[in-house]
Amino acid sequence: MTQATKRTFAAAVSVFAVSTPALAHHPLGGLPMETFAHGVLSGAGHPVLGFDHLFFVLIVGIAALFTGRKYLSPAFYIAAMLIGTLMMSGGFGLPAKELVIGLSLLVIGGLVLAGHRLALLPAFGLFAFFGLFHGSAFGDSIAAQEAAMGAQVLVGYLIGLGVIQYALAVAAGRVAEKLWQVSEVPAVQVRLAGAVAAGIGLFLTLENVEGIVFDAMGWAA
Repeated sequence: MTQATKRTFAAAVSVFAVSTPALAHHPLGGLPMETFAHGVLSGAGHPVLGFDHLFFVLIVGIAALFTGRKYLSPAFYIAAMLIGTLMMSGGFGLPAKELVIGLSLLVIGGLVLAGHRLALLPAFGLFAFFGLFHGSAFGDSIAAQEAAMGAQVLVGYLIGLGVIQYALAVAAGRVAEKLWQVSEVPAVQVRLAGAVAAGIGLFLTLENVEGIVFDAMGWAA
């Protein structure tokens, strides 16, 4: 690997560097959710503390550049994600959500890595489909608690969750545009970012499949 390629790979990884493996940790340190502001803080912190969700929203922001609708495309993910969260907080969860979340990174990252411009409607559909499952995971681990605390807390949570994720997606796209000077999909920096996301997605997918197989066989993971 040349020095230039190493620097480019480091730049791609830097888009994701704010993540942490502290999946599903609560931003308020376990304090009770009692106010609208608590809900906002919880919603804003949750995706940042879950590296799988964070990586996905960042790669969505980069992929959105190549749909021709860089601001509208992430909104389809956000809308579906909030619907999935509400569904789960109301007791309607989606099956195999962790498996699909891993696949979401693998698929979107793989599309960016492949270096092809994304057709608008299929991209909207993919973002929305995966958004439902990410939202269901948020609802499973956090939003049900906020819902039990009252409508104002849940509304605050949804606002914080939606705003922070949209901001992260747009910020990732801006980094690609301004820092990397990206104007075409085949740009090496973008494809390396796709490779990072796809690699994480592959790892998560294999881990989830292993868990499913072990459970089916009655083995301890």
